[in-house]
Amino acid sequence: MSGVSHHKVQSFENDWRIDKWFKKNFPDLGFGRLSKLMRTGQVRADGKRVKSGFRVTEGMEIRVPPIGVNPNAGKEWSTTNTKKKFTQEDVRYMRDMVIYQDNSVIVLNKPPGIAVQGGSKITRHVDGLLECLQGDNPEKPKLVHRLDKDTSGVLVIARNSQAAKSLTESFRNRKTNKIYWALVMGRPERNEGTVNAPLDKEPGTRGERMMVADKGKKAVTDFFVMDSALKSTSWVAFKPVTGRTHQIRVHATVLDTPIVGDGKYGGKDAFLDGAVSKKLHLHARSIEIDHPDGGLLNVTADLPRHMVDSWDMFGFDKNDKSNPFDEEAQF
Repeated sequence: MSGVSHHKVQSFENDWRIDKWFKKNFPDLGFGRLSKLMRTGQVRADGKRVKSGFRVTEGMEIRVPPIGVNPNAGKEWSTTNTKKKFTQEDVRYMRDMVIYQDNSVIVLNKPPGIAVQGGSKITRHVDGLLECLQGDNPEKPKLVHRLDKDTSGVLVIARNSQAAKSLTESFRNRKTNKIYWALVMGRPERNEGTVNAPLDKEPGTRGERMMVADKGKKAVTDFFVMDSALKSTSWVAFKPVTGRTHQIRVHATVLDTPIVGDGKYGGKDAFLDGAVSKKLHLHARSIEIDHPDGGLLNVTADLPRHMVDSWDMFGFDKNDKSNPFDEEAQF
């Protein structure tokens, strides 16, 4: 087709959503028109059709139909002219999340209730507030992985493109050790084990719910019962081997112990009577990952207020730093 152009994804654009890539490179192209171009196959990545949630990678070739010039092709995305205005409350809110920071990495303890990225009807999210943490750094901090809106805990942020590339590679190749803490209904039949149950999007939910499906994507989660309060509820540590959407939440129901507060997957049976919070009790407790500058990065995040209250109520040790999945520590 006459006027078709092809553009290479730059290193600093790695892991961007394709709609963000177009917004930066073709700012005059509206989202509605872009969606139509993708739907009709006129926009492609390495020759394949894409959807708005697709993520580009460095070196990928984007096919662009005739929509005008690309004024920003190959240029670093300078934040000098695009920096948003944030309130002191925004800045304080983001800085209060920081539990680790160096020249290449920031680690946040994300509170429950805030989305990591924008989407339909989501205007306030971590990604949109990351410039609050930029300081004098020439690049805006970058997301390298995600947590559900209602899940709290460790969220790793890259401070530059090189760090983003390294960290993204670690997540993609599963070179990470992530441990989640959850309060679940009842008690699993076994004290420890592995859930191996493939997951797929549940039809008719627009991808907002996942389900166990024989032909779904491989999904594996290790679990370990840390403590329990009679038979009513248990504190379970989960270690996801794969990283599917809502993986731990669905796998908890496979164990017949839905996570407390998870009405999406546990329904009415996911709530305890009395003073226990109705919020989701799932927390990304710790992460171990290769540091972009060498060595290992190992960070632990404290529980959010509602989970602290539940841990105190049931007499669980909220300060436990042990790793139940460390074979050397088993006895």
